[in-house]
Formats: sequence, structure tokens, C-alpha cells
Amino acid sequence: MIRKVVLRRTFLVLLGMLAIQRLPARTASLGSAKVDRVLVLKQKRVLRLLHDRDVVKEYKVALGGSPVGPKSQQGDHKTPEGVYVLDSRNPHSQYYKSLHISYPTSEQRAAARKRGVSPGGDVFVHGLPNSYHGPSAANRLYDWTDGCIAVTDAEMDEIWNAVPNGTPIKIRL
Repeated sequence: MIRKVVLRRTFLVLLGMLAIQRLPARTASLGSAKVDRVLVLKQKRVLRLLHDRDVVKEYKVALGGSPVGPKSQQGDHKTPEGVYVLDSRNPHSQYYKSLHISYPTSEQRAAARKRGVSPGGDVFVHGLPNSYHGPSAANRLYDWTDGCIAVTDAEMDEIWNAVPNGTPIKIRL
């Protein structure tokens, strides 16, 4: 009986992964669109590229493994909440490209220091792990990062090309 349940669940997971792969791609070219802000809605698991008030493109994302609530210390597996800047990029990170998020702010550092903990700080928008060779859409099945915001590699290429260093990023519930 237990074996049947395990096989049924495995089949359903695989079926779900195949269904996700067949969803219409949201990775059409951005063309010459200019992005001046990035918005991440944690509850909806989306990252939006914005120009003025218009959504230029939207991506489904995976977040930190404990995404509810704002990041407050290193190792809590939460994705930060607040307004930051995408301040640098790494084309050779352990994930397929990464854009650094300027977390923590000076206030977040001070609050962590007061509690006697490190606020952490290696928070990025990035693609999949370089060692990953499975279906890219499986990225969206669960929250798996240590607090970062993950997209597929193809989506990371688009974001990488559309978002210059210095672009504000707002992350909210």
C-alpha cells in the first residue's frame, strides 16, 4: 500500500513537471524595453520588471526555503523585504549569473547587531545552480534558495540584459 502511494506521488510530481514545461513561455524577448525598477511580490512568487508604472515583463520565481516574513539574520532562509538596489553582477557565480541585492540596510545591520546575530548579506537574483541539469521549470515547484530570488537560466539572461546596475528593487509580501 505504501509503495503504491509513493509511486502515485512520484507520478504526480513528474506529471506536474511536464505540465509546467508545456506552459506558454514567459521569456519572449524584451526588445528595447527599458527597466527602471524591479518589484518582487513574495506571496505571488513573481518578479516584475517595470518602466515607469508599466509592467514590462513578469517571471515566476523561487524564494528562500522559509519565505514567510522578512530576513532578519544569516541562515534563516528568508528572502528580505524592503527597498534595495541591484548593485553588482557576477557572470561566474555558483548559479547561472547573479545580480547582487544591497541587503542589509544600515538599519537591518544595527537591528541584527543588537540581537547579537549576523544579518547575512549574500542575497541575489540568480539562475539555476551550475550543477543542475534537470528541467528548468522545476525551479518553480518549491522555494529552495537560502534567501535569494531564483529564475530559470533563460529568464536570467533577459533580466541580466534589461536591468542595469543601480536599479532599485522592492521586495514585499
